[in-house]
Amino acid sequence: MPEILTALRMTVATLLLLGVAYPLVMTGLAQVLFPHRANGSLVTDAAGQVVGSELIGQAFAKPAYFQSRPSAAGAGYDAAASSGSNLGPTSRKLRDRIAADVTRLQSENPQAGAPIPSELVTASGSGLDPHLSPEAALWQVPRVASARGRSPAEVRAVVQAHVQPRTLGLLGEPVVNVLLLNLDLDRRYGRPVARAVAP
Repeated sequence: MPEILTALRMTVATLLLLGVAYPLVMTGLAQVLFPHRANGSLVTDAAGQVVGSELIGQAFAKPAYFQSRPSAAGAGYDAAASSGSNLGPTSRKLRDRIAADVTRLQSENPQAGAPIPSELVTASGSGLDPHLSPEAALWQVPRVASARGRSPAEVRAVVQAHVQPRTLGLLGEPVVNVLLLNLDLDRRYGRPVARAVAP
């Protein structure tokens, strides 16, 4: 009986300390020290509406927007089903999807001369990567500039303004957050108006 009572006291003490006190202290510190990150790094548009998170990629299909990496998370960009496709280099399904993406990107970006950056046809391990390399963003500049009626130089300057350097100057590679870049385009040049299709 003494051993059972000791075990019960330790269970209750551990539960209160690690299951209640510690999470409350950490949550409180996070809210004080970096509330934006602690609340999901949510991003709002000019009207104040939440349009996404800096940390989660999303699809952009309109030609006036920079496109993200493909996603294999659920039905695509599903934050509740984060995962890669788990398809290997010998997978016919993967090769067919990449070939279809290459054909689509070439038809949508006829003025982009250089080879297609590999990240525009390969999904990230999480399927939710919100970033592109500067090269992958710059490759899309002619299409976005044409769709917005702007010069490529103007749009290229916006991309360059959104290049995030290596962490601490050493870790990782420079990246561009696609959601923040597209929101900045809307802020500078207005949301693109759908063009009427001739009958």
